[in-house]
Amino acid sequence: MRRRVTTVYVTLLVVACLGLAWPLSGSIAARGTSEMLLDRINDTARLSGLAEPTVLTGSVGTLSGELAAYDELYGVAGVVLDRDGRLVASSRDGLEGTGLEEIVGGDPADLPGEVRTALAGARLGTDAVVWPWSTDPLVVAEPVGSGEVVGVVVTASPTGGLRRAILLQWMGVWIVALTVLVVGIAAAGPLTRWVLRPIDHLDEATRAVSEGSLDARVRAGDGPMELRRLGESFNRMADKISSMLESQRTFVAYAGHQVRNPLAALRLRVESLGRHLPEAGTREHRLALDEVDRLTRICDSLLTLARTEDSEHSLVEEDVREAAEDRVAAWLPIAERAGARLECAGEAVATVHCVEGTLDQALDALIDNALKYGGEGVHIRVLVEGTGAVRVVDDGPGLPPEQLAEATRPFWRDGGHGGSGLGLSIVVTLLEMQGGGLTLRPAEPHGIDARIRFPGTP
Repeated sequence: MRRRVTTVYVTLLVVACLGLAWPLSGSIAARGTSEMLLDRINDTARLSGLAEPTVLTGSVGTLSGELAAYDELYGVAGVVLDRDGRLVASSRDGLEGTGLEEIVGGDPADLPGEVRTALAGARLGTDAVVWPWSTDPLVVAEPVGSGEVVGVVVTASPTGGLRRAILLQWMGVWIVALTVLVVGIAAAGPLTRWVLRPIDHLDEATRAVSEGSLDARVRAGDGPMELRRLGESFNRMADKISSMLESQRTFVAYAGHQVRNPLAALRLRVESLGRHLPEAGTREHRLALDEVDRLTRICDSLLTLARTEDSEHSLVEEDVREAAEDRVAAWLPIAERAGARLECAGEAVATVHCVEGTLDQALDALIDNALKYGGEGVHIRVLVEGTGAVRVVDDGPGLPPEQLAEATRPFWRDGGHGGSGLGLSIVVTLLEMQGGGLTLRPAEPHGIDARIRFPGTP
């Protein structure tokens, strides 16, 4: 948008400078031509009054001297013609280069239009404008005779001086126009930034909100009325979003906290029942305890999610290898009962910075899914990379690529299995809030390769 505003501004500035300078240049040329023409008409009219007795009597002595003196003083050649177009008197012997040689040396029947018009009794000067590139002289024809026209006086003025004066004035006009243009273009950047400052503030606030700074607001008092209304609408929208997210966080934290206590009591009761069960019910009793523990972990995930959305100061340094081994050890009995193989491998030492409990939650969700959907005999490997990334790879049936892309969405469930569809989505939310992420890819030859990465992990 900045480029468009600058382009429009510079275009209008150029058009305005040209629109003012060009007509002014034409006006200067027209005014100079008009002043010179009026002066020459007055001089020619004076010569016309002196020429009438000469044309009538045929005595050219006084008239020739007057024309010669005028020519010598002003450099303006002049001739007097009788009614038939024949030369009566001339300001100089040779008229070559003055613009009058065609009038004197040609056929009287082919006299120029301004001379014929003067012989008809009308005064006529040139209607052309003298431009700096013009070379023709300024020709003025004046009829001779107070009553009946008996001849005509024609003067041809050189325009060199006028053209130089017009050119100098043009140079002044165009220098001023170019100066205004240069100054205006130099001011285009600051002026454009000043005009677009409210939009820049809106852009900064929008980017800050999109990056998680929900307290960012626009200074609604800047700019024109339309942008102020836009800023106020944005601030109301940001307030509404912040209020909604706060309500969601409060609900999640409340739900997780309220469910956690009954689950703890339920586990104690179920665990105490083990003393009264026959040995045949031991396996079902352990599965019930595992399910209660899984529900407890889900509540812990909800509480961690609410805390993570509310603050960013709880990052801790975690030993990835140690956390992976702990989770594998915790899930190993469940994997053995399910007929699965679970192992930890990879780099010996790797550390990451994350919200406390995030790595445990992510590994629990991925191992749980691998055991649940991998089938009997599935082989699950938790691989620790030197960069701090962790991979959970299984050789189960896996999912098609298009379903892998959808598996992290909330409430997504494969049609052939149960589940709430929240486990992976909670993990993804926890990781993305910290600048990390979860990637699901097909494993070779079959299965799922899930990769957990934290900030700073390639």
